[in-house]
Amino acid sequence: MSENTNGTTRAVIASRPGGPEVLQIVERPRPVPGEGELLVRVRAAGMNRIDVMQRQGVYPMPPEASDVFGLELAGVVEVLGPGEGRFKRGDRVMALVTSGAHADWAVVHETAALPVPDGMSFEQASAFPETYFTVWSNVFERAALKRGETLLIHGGTSGIGTTALMLAKAFGARVIVTAGSPEKCAACLRLGADGAIDYRQQDFVAVSRDMTGGKGPDVILDIIGGDYIDRDIEAIAFDGRIAQIASQKPKAEINLALLRKKRVTLTGSSLRPQPVALKAKIATALGEHVLPLLAKGEARPLIDSVFPLEKIADAHAHMDAGEHVGKIVLVMETQE
Repeated sequence: MSENTNGTTRAVIASRPGGPEVLQIVERPRPVPGEGELLVRVRAAGMNRIDVMQRQGVYPMPPEASDVFGLELAGVVEVLGPGEGRFKRGDRVMALVTSGAHADWAVVHETAALPVPDGMSFEQASAFPETYFTVWSNVFERAALKRGETLLIHGGTSGIGTTALMLAKAFGARVIVTAGSPEKCAACLRLGADGAIDYRQQDFVAVSRDMTGGKGPDVILDIIGGDYIDRDIEAIAFDGRIAQIASQKPKAEINLALLRKKRVTLTGSSLRPQPVALKAKIATALGEHVLPLLAKGEARPLIDSVFPLEKIADAHAHMDAGEHVGKIVLVMETQE
């Protein structure tokens, strides 16, 4: 099924909180771009854990978000809103949105869009915005990872994990990951990780310290929360930085005395509810530092699987299973 041409768009919504079976594809009026916005014919859209949480009804939605799923997309600019000047009709773009990416057509703000590098497919481009914006702002800006330092990534085979791994290696850091099976650990090592810890069989605190000669990692990227935070503080090096970006367990008890003793910086952020101006700042940094890598074929998003929009429930079931390595992507029509 290809795009609509009658002023409507297919869009993914949930009829109620629940499993993949609650997802529906409905017809909605095609959105209209406002000041500084673009109307994009979506060719592919990335999936994220937030989509699952939204479907389950456990994610607090930003006030400006619609009920249409999807935070990131790639496609072709079809209509320019008033005052838009950075792009032109026919440009290939990848963009971050607050909602609405899982549809044939979507409106994006020009400042949250970036050009798709030559030779990069729509599928790869659609897997870029959410994870790369998140990793850049948290690992490289807030946690200030530097060349020669060691980064420990929890959930190394997730979209965030594989992105953080590739970018950290590209900028000269050493990388250790945690993953839930020997197979996932092996996948991370193939991607370039310097060490991999099977958290089901090994204590990441002891092993990460052993892998760093007793020092501990300089930066930890945490997507778990809960009791992991206290264990992160135990594992991390003096003057280390912990970036907490998602929480399966939203509350934590931590050893404040150890945090103070080790001079640890604990920072956290959530990208989706941030204002457009902040996302624009991150987009500018990515354009300067990361797009040149993509243009050379380096550090491009790792794609686990691709589903047509009509198979949205299957795509969610695949994410629910937790066996993917890299990003799950939806395609709206046959790729050219």
